[in-house]
Amino acid sequence: MPHPLVDQLVFSRSEFIRAIQGISEEDAKKRILPMNCISWNVGHLAWQEQKYYLTYARGIILLPNIQKDFAKGAAASTPSLKKMLEAWEAITREADSWLKDVSNELLLQPVVLDGKSMEFTYGNVILRTIYHYWYHTGENCAIRQMLGHKDLPSFVGDLDGKAPYRPEE
Repeated sequence: MPHPLVDQLVFSRSEFIRAIQGISEEDAKKRILPMNCISWNVGHLAWQEQKYYLTYARGIILLPNIQKDFAKGAAASTPSLKKMLEAWEAITREADSWLKDVSNELLLQPVVLDGKSMEFTYGNVILRTIYHYWYHTGENCAIRQMLGHKDLPSFVGDLDGKAPYRPEE
């Protein structure tokens, strides 16, 4: 069974995707300044997952263009939502192969990059990712409201069914 923190990450991902379901390519590329567009946000979350769970954890850069074009502070762009979702799915699928084995002991270890311990632990990077998903889920819903979309998903979805609280094992 996955670690409870991983369950929360997976649920956060699913809510992020649920909040953009049904959006058109055209609307996903619209920027309402100063925000980025929804498709860029998908690429940005793919970047974070790749950075933390592929590069930090295993030294892998699966999609170099994601690393370059969607990092924190990268230039705004209006990429294809379809392409960003494909990249996000490839990266999260690869990340899941590492996340499935996360343990309490690993979560307490500092992230090591290029042989140097960083100031944060693997547990903290998972928490950062969860909170980042919720930030952009809200932003994406706000963008959709500003674009006039109706019947948006309610906040929060099936937490009790998909990721209820459970103690560490």
